[in-house]
Amino acid sequence: MLSAKSLFQEILDDDESFRLFCSIAASGESQGGWENGRIAALLPAACRALAPKVARHGADEDKHGRIFHALMKKRGLKPVDVPPDTDYTMLLERNGIGLGHELLRGEQPLSEQDVVVYLAHSRVTEQRASEQMELLRKHFGADPGIGRAVRMISDDEDNHLAYCHEELLRLARAGHGRAIQRVLRACALAEIRVYRDVSLAVMAHMGRILHWPRAKTAAIAAGIHAVYVYERLAGWRRMVSLTMPERRDALGGPPVAAPGFA
Repeated sequence: MLSAKSLFQEILDDDESFRLFCSIAASGESQGGWENGRIAALLPAACRALAPKVARHGADEDKHGRIFHALMKKRGLKPVDVPPDTDYTMLLERNGIGLGHELLRGEQPLSEQDVVVYLAHSRVTEQRASEQMELLRKHFGADPGIGRAVRMISDDEDNHLAYCHEELLRLARAGHGRAIQRVLRACALAEIRVYRDVSLAVMAHMGRILHWPRAKTAAIAAGIHAVYVYERLAGWRRMVSLTMPERRDALGGPPVAAPGFA
């Protein structure tokens, strides 16, 4: 019977599929670290108080990238090039979601509207990251090989999501409420398309590595399309709601170290 646990167990047990999985994850996390670092440096004067939290967010993402590299090294594996069709971060940018890298490479300070776009984009993508890590934590949180790493990253992603909720609510109170809802909706609808496409690509690559039969690959693809249909009809709404989190000031301190990993 196909399940998220059984599929990931197959990927975890095989060196080549595990290496591809960790390489894709490490690349995305490192890219997020760079983006947050540049945003922290370019925040406008009115938003400078946010800089330590944005920098902390970036430091966490960098740490996650190092953790995935450490998991590969532990098994004597080296990273592989990330296939372009699995590059979630870059595909989001190409769909006009978030702040473009050309903007972030410059030295022009961001506008308050740019900060709204950044936080809305983060709120949507951190929802996805938090849910994915919670799923891995449920099934593999006690795994002797990856459990500790999964728990650490899951905690961080929950903090990132809480931070996005809190900061967007603060900006909504400052008069940006309509802009926030408009950007959140656009981000969510684009993200679910990109997530579907990346999921299909990742599973296709894994299927070739693990020699899955055609029927199994087709069943997995059908499941991914079914999730997309649900998200397109209603599931996207969970990505645009804003509620004050139980974890207040979740990124208010220094980055949490990852001894033994990074």
